[in-house]
Amino acid sequence: MNDSVPEEELPEAMTAGEPGPPAEAEPEPAHDPAAPAPLNVPRVPTGDGDVDAGLGRLADADHLATDGHLEVYEDVHRGLRDALTALDVRPGAPAPAGRPPAAAQ
Repeated sequence: MNDSVPEEELPEAMTAGEPGPPAEAEPEPAHDPAAPAPLNVPRVPTGDGDVDAGLGRLADADHLATDGHLEVYEDVHRGLRDALTALDVRPGAPAPAGRPPAAAQ
């Protein structure tokens, strides 16, 4: 009894003792550290429409090369700064300008 595999079932490189053509290694894709890559950072809604829009804008940086991130970050920073400044504005009549009234003696 012979446990060998019949020759017709062997791969071509293993028949007749002849080496087959060398197996070509598949080239690895070149790694480009500046290529766009999503960070997949979750963004939790804050409930403030302006702030949420600014944070949503950060997703634009996911599709840009690194050198394009600065413009997005500056834009988001400007929007968040404006939203914070708007919190200081009080509705109603503006406060009178000038010296505060003197305290009664």
